[in-house]
Amino acid sequence: MDSASLWKRYQQYLCHCPELGLWLDVSRMGVDDSFLQQLEPAMQQAFIEMQALEAGAIANQDEKRMVGHYWLRDAALAPSRELQQEIEQTVQTIERFAADIHNGTICSPAGSPFRKLLLVGIGGSALGPQFVADALGRPGDKMAPYFLDNTDPDGMDRVFQQIGELAECLVLVISKSGSTKETRNGMLEAQAAWRKAGLDFNRQAVAVTGAGSELDRLTVAEGWLARFPMWDWVGGRTSIMSAVGLLPAALQGLDIQGLMEGARLCDQATRITTTRSNPAALMALMWHHATNGCGAKDLVMLPYKDRLLLFSRYLQQLIMESIGKQFDRNGRQVHQGLTVYGNKGSTDQHAYVQQLREGVHNFFVTFIEVLQDRQGESLEVEPGITSGDFLFGFLYGTRQALTEQGRASMTITVERLDARTVGTLIALFERTVGLYASLININAYHQPGVEAGKKAAGAVIELQRQLHALLQTRPDMSSPDELATALGVPEQAETINALLRRITHR
Repeated sequence: MDSASLWKRYQQYLCHCPELGLWLDVSRMGVDDSFLQQLEPAMQQAFIEMQALEAGAIANQDEKRMVGHYWLRDAALAPSRELQQEIEQTVQTIERFAADIHNGTICSPAGSPFRKLLLVGIGGSALGPQFVADALGRPGDKMAPYFLDNTDPDGMDRVFQQIGELAECLVLVISKSGSTKETRNGMLEAQAAWRKAGLDFNRQAVAVTGAGSELDRLTVAEGWLARFPMWDWVGGRTSIMSAVGLLPAALQGLDIQGLMEGARLCDQATRITTTRSNPAALMALMWHHATNGCGAKDLVMLPYKDRLLLFSRYLQQLIMESIGKQFDRNGRQVHQGLTVYGNKGSTDQHAYVQQLREGVHNFFVTFIEVLQDRQGESLEVEPGITSGDFLFGFLYGTRQALTEQGRASMTITVERLDARTVGTLIALFERTVGLYASLININAYHQPGVEAGKKAAGAVIELQRQLHALLQTRPDMSSPDELATALGVPEQAETINALLRRITHR
């Protein structure tokens, strides 16, 4: 396609939202007006379903729950006055608590200010806060954040070593149920580290959890510093604007009001039912077009900004946990999904862009461009040219190189990267996920596959307990087949072999 044709398509398929400082260019996705017209009735139905969701309809049918992350940044939308007040009061409590930590009203047992924050969580309870912390954090923040987001002993030791002195470190444990094993293990490891250092963990610990959960009861019994709510109508992957994301961001000293404002304004912009003017609706249609509505191609995220490095990891959970479903809403087996991967530009140009341009054609790309290079003036690395100019050149050069090979891409452009913009990007993809799920007739708000994995993991742990007990009484037995038969699970010989190997090396 020649430059004149590309320019014409750009003008035809550009969605500009000046109130967000955002442009969405879908002109290089290969879409045409007939496709948009064909899916317009389905998109209008998706808008209706989204309106019902925001009004409090039961969206998570497995657990009979509402899905209300949109209320978190605009509490007036909540379906009851009581819920509205609870949301507003929680934000106020978060801000007061963070202020008390920062000014020393709440301090460490030794009387010194808390200067570090250890967050213990997994999945949405860690990915969202990590993304926000990395995207918005700067040297000199009120508190330096660290994360235990796995049950890897060596990984936890590494984090404790990075923290160093624990006396001035506040611990934030996040778990809706309080029974998530990875988070529980991280909490137990942290408690052990504090004891080893001769410190009272309870006087440095805060929880975000569901009312009446195991963790909630524990915090009361042990006298933790504070606890904040995690509502059952907020899913982990959409919890950034709840205490899950706002509390660690506020403690770090980030602009949580700006974060929520960006999300609220994006919600308003993506709530309109004029498809061409709605960036989330357009992006959902591009996903459908690129993948034939069945996940036929992968989504490659290429943000040309170091601060967006973790955005792809965050989007992997938001999109893949929401869209990856075996059955549609009618109970038909569909095996839906949308695979997400990515790193950052221009790093990727020295990594996998070679394959994107010339290799297997199983993807489409979403570029993210940030117009503001940095705060302050930039050095000229060549006459009249800055490092940021090169970054711009690499982005548009890569985009053109992909276009020449018939590889589809869209480009999101934002004016700057601040709290408001991060909130906008989060809300944009949340809304896109919801609309796309409606288009392909799946439920984006449950995750039966995750629960199945947890149950399977529990079965392995129970088998390990049984194996250990058997070996205590029969140390002469060593054959996996023999042990499996003795335990009455001959089909588990392979797992028992793996357990024996682990016992030998752990």
